[in-house]
Amino acid sequence: MTPAPRSGSGRNTPRGGGRSAGGPAGGKGFGRGSKPSSDRTGGPRSASGLKKGEERANGYRPAPEVRPEKFKSDAVKAFGTSSNAAKSGAPKTGASKSGGFKSGASKTGAGKFGGPQAGQRKSGDRAFRNERFGQNLGPVRRSATRRPAAPVISEQHNPEGVRLQKVMASAGVASRRVCEEMIAEGRVEVDGQVVTELGVRVDPAVVAIHVDGMRLQLDETQKYYVFNKPRGVISTMDDPEGRPCISDYLKPSSQHERLFHVGRLDNETEGLLLLTNDGELTNRLTHPSYEVPKTYLVQVRGPMGQGIGAQLREGIELEDGFQKVDSFKLVDSTPGHILVEVVLHSGRNRIVRRLFDAVGHPVERLVRTKIGPISLGDQRQGSIRVLGRGEVGHLLASVGL
Repeated sequence: MTPAPRSGSGRNTPRGGGRSAGGPAGGKGFGRGSKPSSDRTGGPRSASGLKKGEERANGYRPAPEVRPEKFKSDAVKAFGTSSNAAKSGAPKTGASKSGGFKSGASKTGAGKFGGPQAGQRKSGDRAFRNERFGQNLGPVRRSATRRPAAPVISEQHNPEGVRLQKVMASAGVASRRVCEEMIAEGRVEVDGQVVTELGVRVDPAVVAIHVDGMRLQLDETQKYYVFNKPRGVISTMDDPEGRPCISDYLKPSSQHERLFHVGRLDNETEGLLLLTNDGELTNRLTHPSYEVPKTYLVQVRGPMGQGIGAQLREGIELEDGFQKVDSFKLVDSTPGHILVEVVLHSGRNRIVRRLFDAVGHPVERLVRTKIGPISLGDQRQGSIRVLGRGEVGHLLASVGL
């Protein structure tokens, strides 16, 4: 007669009686002499509390590791925009190939409007938050020089005019309901006077309306563009010698518009040019009294000796007078080359090149990346884009309009 197997022998009964209450589903339970999952069991354990073999057996799939993207300086991105060929149908003559400090263009595109910003009031809505294009420049910074307010008649109310909230909504500020909230919160000015009454009617052709300090451009005939000029393009709308010029990059529908280019860039200099038919804005942006800052990226031969930046900030005597930069910052360096960012408000001819020549570092490459609040960003070289209404408001406010 065969004796019954001893209890716990393990021949017919799995250790611990099959599944353990504390074991993973589908795995073996803890039997006699086994140990619970801990750091003492030998072998590393993952965030799930299981060994790698146990994870595979139980179908566990850890979440993928999220690695931050490699940081790239915005200035280096802007300096590398020439690596992209102009594909807007413009001639390729004069477009330079990328050289030095090559960087891929950002895929994030222009900043989208959305989300509340600091300094806003109860409604939480800001002007032009639903605009489909243009860069988000944040709260407006008012210029110290403002256009004198027009005479106020009957507290800006014109019985023959259009309701203020309707004018604001037509200008793309927000919906009428949100515009009414902005008016009630005291965020709207008409000819320099705060308006809080919802029944006010105005004549859009004669009044100046500001929302959160930002001027609304109510004249639909005014046009504002940003052009990323390649090397070899002449800063003129028409060249009698047949060289590449700005009009070659305009769409046929825009070539009949009488546009001004704000300032000039010499033949070898690349970067931002503003194009507009707003004569008053052009005059203010180019007039020295408004001191509109301009930002440049400058590539020179390295290394650069100590004290060069301080010397440029303190000023240098040139043939046409004493000149200096507002700021000087080292951005990047490669063997034999230095990339520097300088900001200055002088608009004199070839001023950046002459300043660096004076300190013994002739310019190898020069790119203008910003005028006032408007920046080039990751705009492709040789392309022209329309300024968003929010950007136009910031630009007008920067010169007191």
